Amino acid sequence: MAQSGSEGHTTGADAGSPDVFISYASQDAPIADAVVVALETHGLRCWIAPRDVTPGRFYADEIVHAIDAAKAIVLILSQNAAASPHVLREVERAASKRHAVISLRTDKAPLPAGLEYFLNTSQWLDASSGETVRALPKLVSAVQLAIHVPAVMPLVVPAVQAPVPAMSARSLKKVGSIVASVIGLGLAVFAADRLWLSHQKAAATPIRAPTFSPSILTPAAPTVPEKSVAVLPFTDMSEKKDQEYFSDGLSEEVLDLLSRIPELHVVARTSAFSFKGKSDDIPTIARKLLVANVLEGSVRRSGNHLRITTQLVRADNGYHLWSQTYDRKLDDIFKIQDDIAGSVVQALKVVLLEGSPPKATETQSTEAYTLYVQARSMLIRANTQGEYEKVADYLQTVLKLDPKFAPAWALLSLEHSYRATSSTSGPAAQDIEEARRAATQALALDPSLAEAHHAMSIILSGFDWDWIGAQAEAQRALALDPGKSHTALPAGILALALGQYDEALTFFQTAAATDPLNSSAQAWLGWLFGRDGKYSEALGATRKALDLDSGSMYGHFIVASMLLKTGDSAGALTEIDLGSDYERSLSRAYVFHALGRKADADLAIAAFEKKYAEGDAYHIAGIHAFRGESDLAFAWLDRAYRQRDTGLEFVKCDPLFENLQADPRYKAFLRKMKLPE
Repeated sequence: MAQSGSEGHTTGADAGSPDVFISYASQDAPIADAVVVALETHGLRCWIAPRDVTPGRFYADEIVHAIDAAKAIVLILSQNAAASPHVLREVERAASKRHAVISLRTDKAPLPAGLEYFLNTSQWLDASSGETVRALPKLVSAVQLAIHVPAVMPLVVPAVQAPVPAMSARSLKKVGSIVASVIGLGLAVFAADRLWLSHQKAAATPIRAPTFSPSILTPAAPTVPEKSVAVLPFTDMSEKKDQEYFSDGLSEEVLDLLSRIPELHVVARTSAFSFKGKSDDIPTIARKLLVANVLEGSVRRSGNHLRITTQLVRADNGYHLWSQTYDRKLDDIFKIQDDIAGSVVQALKVVLLEGSPPKATETQSTEAYTLYVQARSMLIRANTQGEYEKVADYLQTVLKLDPKFAPAWALLSLEHSYRATSSTSGPAAQDIEEARRAATQALALDPSLAEAHHAMSIILSGFDWDWIGAQAEAQRALALDPGKSHTALPAGILALALGQYDEALTFFQTAAATDPLNSSAQAWLGWLFGRDGKYSEALGATRKALDLDSGSMYGHFIVASMLLKTGDSAGALTEIDLGSDYERSLSRAYVFHALGRKADADLAIAAFEKKYAEGDAYHIAGIHAFRGESDLAFAWLDRAYRQRDTGLEFVKCDPLFENLQADPRYKAFLRKMKLPE
């Protein structure tokens, strides 16, 4: 290696002899890390320095032994690698052992004669155009073929997919994490956003007779709207590959402008951005997203100069309906956005409104906009208090540069709401008030900003339990941005909290229709189908949710419910254990009680109370209610109320509390929560 290799790598290889040795120069560590994630996601054990070097052992010996033990070597072939004597020695060693060498070439730099000699019979994958991510699925396939390992998973690279984004200044991104509880002899999932529930709040459904609805009929082929388009994330083609935030932000702004045109069906960001980093062709993408047209583009930045290339492709025949190249200075970015959106609209001939497309809320500060886009992207992945604080720091800088930038205020409100609900000790009053202040400021600056109304709706429902006010804000957001998943999903969750199940189902179906690759929409549908006893439909929707987001384990709880109903308790317990530590400890308290394992259930609830009493009194109350321990359940509900536990907004619809419904104290508690009885 060129002195130590990928110092920042964090994932670990499985135990045993490695399948693949990763050879790279230290300057190419980010690419090597991405390769390791892609290979290990598909079950291929990697050895990479310095991660897998045993502390205290001689570095060179460790590398030699790893090369000898590996079945193949993947070489990150670049100008840096070509200049590295360490890489040359690694390739030479691999060649002497007759190992397959698969090279991922990341640039066009000439190779020295020695390296070229050892690589003249190896397999090369060309990523020199800068689209390294797109080559990763092919690399996985090549390695699997080289070592004769059958592919057991789709050739995708989860590490580089755009995740379901956080609710940003353009769309809701964090709705729909699924949480679980056990139903009598089975489990049901109560899916909920972490904005709406702290620590993945769980729920249970009542015992039902083990009857099953008829199998789901094969649906007719879906109709593809003629006036429909998917805006794919623009590709960063800059020399330094440091413009991903900018290219993502630009494509999202174009998507947002187009989505404001009522006559045009625009696929939601969640679904469109799920193809980021994948190698699917245009017809495949269009077929999966149910659109007739696809807009794709690229961004190149050199200094203060931008070149943006866009093209609109007709999916059924591959014809380029329109293409355009824009050369602009970076400070002209908002004019570029309007130009692109206007040209696309003209090409599709769907605009019935006079004048140019509606403008997004803007800032005149390029630096503020760039930091805002970065903060929005960071919020997608934030899980810890430290990560939330970093997002807030970015947004505070944005607002110092432009205090009147309303989307940044709305995003700051969401950040504080996320932080409040993710705290293990319950929501902090300071975060709640900061969220309220930011949402109020966003509304004052731009009353027509749907995201600002949604941010306020979250505060009113999750923290204030002001259901009338929350509904008014949610309806305003829907009116400003109708028929989109990022407004329909939270409206459905609010309807569910109020016991309006038919309305909730309609909202979730709308979200699934407008955002067909949104796993959260499918998960919510699965929970509602299960609640109505439509078990085959529930299982089908949940399987689809897991197919769309294999990284989310919450859907396994619904599968476990079906296994319990068919008598496969061992399979159900295995399925539940695929969840997080929190979910496992919570669910075991339910499952062990449902299976009659009282001693195990008692230990499980005691352990859960000890660890989560300060931040999750709501679920402790739910466990006791499920066990028929009414006095304890009401005592913990009162404690949850004092702690302002955000899970309480679901106490009316949570089947876990059905054992309490005949108790006068239950209706009294609903009145205390200002919920309809």
